Amino acid sequence: MQHDPLGGYRRLTIKIGSALLVDGDSGRLRADWLKSIAADIAELKRDGRDVVIVSSGAISLGRRILGLNAQSLPLDQIQAAASVGQIALSQAWRDALAEFEVTTGQILITPNITEERRHYLNARTTISTLLALGAVPIINENDSVATAEIRYGDNDRLSARVAAMVSADCLVLLSDIDGLYTAPPGTSPDAEHLPLVKAITPAIEAMAGGAASHLSRGGMTTKIEAAKIATQSGTSMIIARGTVTHPLKALIKGAPHTLFTANQSPAAARKRWILGSLTVAGTIHVDAGAAKALISGKSLLPIGVTKVTGDFSRGDAISIVAPGEQEIARGLAGMNHEDAKLAKGKKSQAIIGLFGAENRTELVHADNLVLLHAEWGSHHE
Repeated sequence: MQHDPLGGYRRLTIKIGSALLVDGDSGRLRADWLKSIAADIAELKRDGRDVVIVSSGAISLGRRILGLNAQSLPLDQIQAAASVGQIALSQAWRDALAEFEVTTGQILITPNITEERRHYLNARTTISTLLALGAVPIINENDSVATAEIRYGDNDRLSARVAAMVSADCLVLLSDIDGLYTAPPGTSPDAEHLPLVKAITPAIEAMAGGAASHLSRGGMTTKIEAAKIATQSGTSMIIARGTVTHPLKALIKGAPHTLFTANQSPAAARKRWILGSLTVAGTIHVDAGAAKALISGKSLLPIGVTKVTGDFSRGDAISIVAPGEQEIARGLAGMNHEDAKLAKGKKSQAIIGLFGAENRTELVHADNLVLLHAEWGSHHE
């Protein structure tokens, strides 16, 4: 029996390009193919996996709907096509997955959402909530407002950013090729397929055609760039052929692919990012009850906070200090310093009264928290 390359992964991000979803000649949706991958996704869901889809296709669909036939469109027409096509794309995914009783949610992303911590936290929480409720988020770059200067440049990179943001174990790039070769297989008869890449070296980049610029689109170079982003974030990445029907089922049954392995888990990578990459902008002092709750895996609620110092915004890194002045954790603030001071010592219901029900009541959510001294509680009984 063939080894299932997806078998060990519980949260998958799957990237689907325009050419797979939309017929290049007619500009119409490839409905049979979409139905086949919807069946594959539903099967993964039944197996208890979380699935996030990063889907291209909005501009291609919008062009046909608006009757824009030119090979090269000006920016304003690209944005108009994206605006119309995003509706068609989200409806197509909704209808395809609804056949298998899977609910979808649409999220449109621009680079600031994965690059700025406040927006990052909002998007991560929304996607995590959709997954917890059993839905499949359908994510696309918001090309209706993005310009050349403020776009990812390619959905390969976008999908890697999303995979990192949601702590996916694995990113699957479905492509027109079944992985990385030592040379372009179309022009090099001696090209060898590489089933496994343990590290992205200059030699690996050279096989893909050299390092990509941040605005380059498509091709193997952006896939290697995506692999760098993903693997450094603790997410393994697979390049597999998507042109067949039921492409995920084919992959599970052993279709050729290239696996780029991550050298740490998403949780470890996120912990390293919070601890090592972010400047601490403030300090939260907590009582013994809150300290024990944090160590047991709970979120930090304002009721256990005794003192707030520093000038921090939502999404900034903050230090959490237990009685005895020992730093026990770091995390990403769920409130700015002014709101944190107002909320300090108050119950969740009182905070809803202060800020409204639509605002979150945690000062630091457990997902955005890194423990430094898990043994604190045993020394302070």
